[in-house]
Amino acid sequence: MPEFFPVIGEAVPNLEFDYYQKESFHKAHFSDYRGKWVVIFFYPADFTFVCPTELEEMQKNYAKFQEMGAEVLSVSTDTKFTHKAWHDHSPAIKTLEYPMIADPSGDISDAFGVLIHEGDDRGLALRGSFIIDPDGILQVYEVHANNVGRSADELLRKLEAVIFVREHHGEVCPANWKKGDKTLKPGIDLVGKI
Repeated sequence: MPEFFPVIGEAVPNLEFDYYQKESFHKAHFSDYRGKWVVIFFYPADFTFVCPTELEEMQKNYAKFQEMGAEVLSVSTDTKFTHKAWHDHSPAIKTLEYPMIADPSGDISDAFGVLIHEGDDRGLALRGSFIIDPDGILQVYEVHANNVGRSADELLRKLEAVIFVREHHGEVCPANWKKGDKTLKPGIDLVGKI
């Protein structure tokens, strides 16, 4: 059983990890990203099919995430050496500028509740997306089957929404809200009128 299971409004565990970024290996803790928004996305494995399309799409939108004060962290249960080999051999992965976290023990994937424990994919991670605020508090997560790729645009939309709500206390974002759209201020005057 994981020691942490994703709960909105709770702090994420301050785990240590190795990562590959810009031709070199590094070590970090999740607390090293305090003061920034963090978008963590788990994927099953390097050298696969859907995964490089997702990682490449995140790279194409990386500047937008950074403009919003967010760091993007990709995570799989591969080693840092496998990340480097994939980077060196895949045209899509060679473009990546954001950190690729290595989780060969599965501890990080397990802590975030996405590690697969049974079946043919045992030891791999589900496609989990998490948004953590500058205080290290989990604000958004979504987990789904590995045969369906995610949308960077949708992650950007969710990031914009949680940033807006944090900066505008008391206001909430309705369905499909996008930056610049009208928000709502909950109160008795809205009951039954929406």
